[in-house]
Amino acid sequence: MHPTTVPTAAAPTHSRSRDTGGDFLLQPPDPARRVPCRVDPVDLRRLDLLALLTAAGIAPSAGDRAAIEQLSVLPGSVHTALHRWLEQAYGFCR
Repeated sequence: MHPTTVPTAAAPTHSRSRDTGGDFLLQPPDPARRVPCRVDPVDLRRLDLLALLTAAGIAPSAGDRAAIEQLSVLPGSVHTALHRWLEQAYGFCR
């Protein structure tokens, strides 16, 4: 059994990364080194529509995928109207 000692100026404490049992904490990401990425609006509308249907309790079936793809290609104004209709019909807000 090793006696515990109080750290002093002569015996500095270990850094946090050493106290994790061999694991080392990662530094926060540098925003300047991020890879530029842009998600296509059609993909965003498709994911948003799937999320909205799921939140409304409507589980899209396998045959619905083609319809969802076609709806996602439509302009944003159509997508906004579709969201409004579903939100009003199912009584929930985002």
